[in-house]
Amino acid sequence: MKQHRNGFHIERGMRQGYETESPIPTKLVSNEEFQPQPQTPAQREVEQRILARADALAPHLGLSRREFLRTGSGMATAFLAMNTVFGKYFNVSEAEAVEIEAARAATGDPYFIFDVQLHYVGDRFDPQNEEAQRKGSVTKGGLMGLRKRAQNFNPALKSDSGTLQDLSWQNFIKEVFFDSETAIGLISTPPGPYPHEAVVPPKEMMLIRDEINRVTQSRRMLSHGLVTPQLGKSDLDFMAMQAQELKIDAWKAYTGSCPKGFEHGWFLDDEKIAYPALEQARKLGVKRFCVHKGLPLGTVADYNHPRDLIKAAKDFPDIDFMVYHSGLLNVNAPKPNGEVPWTTEFCEMKKKEPGIKNIYMELGSTFAQLVSTNPSACAHLLGQIINAFGDDHLLWGTDSIWYGTPQWQIEAMRRFQIPDELIEKHGYAPLTRAVKEKIFGLNSAKIFNVDVAAKRNEMPKDFLSKMKMAYLEEGARPSHRWYGWVTT
Repeated sequence: MKQHRNGFHIERGMRQGYETESPIPTKLVSNEEFQPQPQTPAQREVEQRILARADALAPHLGLSRREFLRTGSGMATAFLAMNTVFGKYFNVSEAEAVEIEAARAATGDPYFIFDVQLHYVGDRFDPQNEEAQRKGSVTKGGLMGLRKRAQNFNPALKSDSGTLQDLSWQNFIKEVFFDSETAIGLISTPPGPYPHEAVVPPKEMMLIRDEINRVTQSRRMLSHGLVTPQLGKSDLDFMAMQAQELKIDAWKAYTGSCPKGFEHGWFLDDEKIAYPALEQARKLGVKRFCVHKGLPLGTVADYNHPRDLIKAAKDFPDIDFMVYHSGLLNVNAPKPNGEVPWTTEFCEMKKKEPGIKNIYMELGSTFAQLVSTNPSACAHLLGQIINAFGDDHLLWGTDSIWYGTPQWQIEAMRRFQIPDELIEKHGYAPLTRAVKEKIFGLNSAKIFNVDVAAKRNEMPKDFLSKMKMAYLEEGARPSHRWYGWVTT
């Protein structure tokens, strides 16, 4: 066993990245911020049902199992399997599994998708070009073709030759934008010993943001800067550089993580450590503060509890605080009575402070983990957050591309419902289309000053949409690859 980063341990039986035929992951995937858990018996049953049903249906459509599972009918088959194993949490019909057109029709009108937690995965994703050996996969050569498509639509790129160093961001574009409905994304990173030594340092995140926006000639990508308040004045200076030179769009903080030389994390309501950083954020005019909470990092788990946001939010009402992962302790924590440790407690704290309007809950990793292992807990979590914070304070994030393309999560949320019995017993609000529109993108658009109507009018005309259309016309090839860590 060896330590990777921030207390993340690489253990026997773990590996980074895997590919399946299933359109949804049937193993828990880690983003390097928590240890991956073994496949649950329920996940194994879901996987078996998906593959068996695909074997039965694919021949009738003249498709292989792999080809079938890349269609909308394949996705419907996955949700039908989950309904069988977990209970009816997904709106899906049998007709969608047997008729591809029925699956397409069930999609409905598109949502505006603003993903506030995306992660860039470097060229490690396929160092040996193993994808080239898999039928229907996208090879490195195929990814390089994205640059050629961009040149066809954007004359400014005619002089760009394209190199293998472009491979990673082109794969990122494919997974996030071509193979999903995501319209805008915010790129983030796990921390490192120092901010400039993060998994993807701030300068690299800005480079990725600016390159994607340059190629597409559109504002499709935003980026985090990093805050490490324990470093004192040097961090304040680093914040100034990120805001003034890199033009970051928001801050990312890890209260449970500590820089090299420190023994534990910090709290957001610590007036000596955290408040100078919050005052600096205010001074620099970047008043969006995203905080990793839940999924404990570091040596002392308690520093990841979200309780410290209450005082910080009251003392800095002009700063928007985004609670990443919604404060979920871990995927194994939810209890049969509906309690979701840490998240439930934080929701109860918020209900006692109705005047607080600047705390937002975010779903990265949390939704992916719970919806695929414990949909009941997922329903409780969503219901409790909406009751405590309001449906206008819940943000869409996927932690992709650790979880592969965000599309499977988009499809899961599109179809997810809180059962009537939970609504009646606990007073939860139903997940209507209007509520999901807010969660998927309207809430984040408000925080980041995105004019949704203007963006919707602009997107079909930008180069990214033209590149995507060319990709779809050539035949979409979703990878069904998960880039994070799994236990085999």
